Amino acid sequence: MTTRPGPAVYVAGLVALLLFAGFMALGIWQIERRAWKLDLIKQVAARAHAAPAAPPGPASWGAITAPSDAYRRIRLDGTLDNTRETLVRAATALGSGYWVVTPLRTAQGFTVLVNRGYVSPQQRATHAKPSGPVTITGYLRITEPKGGFLRSNDPATGKWYSRDVAAIATARGLKNVAPYFVDADKSGTAAPVGGLTIIAFPNNHLVYMLTWFALAVMTIVAFVVFVRQDARKRRGAADS
Repeated sequence: MTTRPGPAVYVAGLVALLLFAGFMALGIWQIERRAWKLDLIKQVAARAHAAPAAPPGPASWGAITAPSDAYRRIRLDGTLDNTRETLVRAATALGSGYWVVTPLRTAQGFTVLVNRGYVSPQQRATHAKPSGPVTITGYLRITEPKGGFLRSNDPATGKWYSRDVAAIATARGLKNVAPYFVDADKSGTAAPVGGLTIIAFPNNHLVYMLTWFALAVMTIVAFVVFVRQDARKRRGAADS
């Protein structure tokens, strides 16, 4: 004797269909995200290993974005204004300390904030401060507005937790400042220590993709098990 599925089966089927569609959509989205991330990594690697170029000037500042410009190799020629440097809290492989962020007046006539590198708390007042014309190469970095994790910049008290270009420029009275900063390469000085830029992008999209697809398959399996159990119960009730 054949028994028709009960209402619970239809409800479970609808829920399973919605979950399956949702998990599949998320899995496909992760495929797209993974392709985007791999392309981004490829583009950044190409920029990071290219020959240093002149810094973007005022005419192109409005078009600078992280996807298109972050980690470009830059060559700066100009003069450092050591009287307006800013120490920004840093946590590095060398320990906790500060980034030395110094304005550089370029030969092109505008100013770029340069992260010259790391100093320990003991080196805050003793690190090298070059005078006269300098040439600095490094990576173009995108400004870090507002502050660090759970810590907001406090210009009034001189406490900085991120390299917020606009805020630092305002606090130091700088004009015509590029909206980016440059991480300097390692130089010959003991402090600051440059060349600590870490270029890494987490790419867990393959794991996420497999997880969503696995959940989609598990949803179908769970529904099939539920239908079979419901059918056995109904056959048992009909035979009794």
